[in-house]
Amino acid sequence: MQHQFQAIMVRQQQELSETAVKVGTLKKVASYAETGADTGRVLTARSMLTQIEAQTRVTSRVDASLSFYQARLSEIDQATSGLRAMILDAIGTGNAPTIIKEAEATFAQFRAAMNAADDGLPIFAGSRTEELPLKAARLADTAGLDPDLAFDSDDIVQSARVAPGLDMTYGIGAKEFGKKFVAAFRTIAELGTLPARPSQAQMDKLAIAKTQIDEGLAELRGVDARNGRAQNRIADIITRSKDREIVLTSAVSEVEDANAASVEAELVGRKRMLEASFNAYAMLNSITLSDYLR
Repeated sequence: MQHQFQAIMVRQQQELSETAVKVGTLKKVASYAETGADTGRVLTARSMLTQIEAQTRVTSRVDASLSFYQARLSEIDQATSGLRAMILDAIGTGNAPTIIKEAEATFAQFRAAMNAADDGLPIFAGSRTEELPLKAARLADTAGLDPDLAFDSDDIVQSARVAPGLDMTYGIGAKEFGKKFVAAFRTIAELGTLPARPSQAQMDKLAIAKTQIDEGLAELRGVDARNGRAQNRIADIITRSKDREIVLTSAVSEVEDANAASVEAELVGRKRMLEASFNAYAMLNSITLSDYLR
């Protein structure tokens, strides 16, 4: 009987220890071997969760890049739209005392946005990531500059696999929307120093610059709209990935995770059973020969 009780108590101690682990980890199983018929289902779900996690890192990176593009495009839109309004005012009033200074300030904003970098790499440079896209450093440098040669970038843009079997091209090159703006800055730079009341010929040049800005804004807003559509696609992909992650996590949890209240009740029950076994074992050991003879 002592040997039997000892074997029972060892088994109960082991079961109590396993239950305590369940309470600490809230896991019903310690290995895939314990999942039985659900092993294949759990392994498939975990594999898909790993894939979703990897793709989430990619989509998050793409989403951040698209937001960065949007911010820079918006900066260029605001800056050049402001210059356009000043040119219109100058044409309407016949006065342009500060138009060159305003154009220089606008060009500085334009250049900063065009040469903006993300993680150290110019975002509008295409595959030529070691070179700044816009060569000209100041407004005067655009005088005589061919807009087709103004950018040290190419037409190769970024792409990424954002979902199983789905590759998305999302990059934007400087040449896609920058040429008309450079042409406008060139037209203004070639005017030289303007008097407070420019001549008719100079006003005509300003009107040409305004038209070039209009064309540039049309191209820029087209690129911005395309970028917005890409943002919407990425947002949809991220939402669907999160929904799939919830479903797969739930499927794994049904097999692996333990109910907290249930395992705590089981732990209390196993403690009582072990205590009862200890008491019974103590009573057995306290029986003497005289007790047996009685």
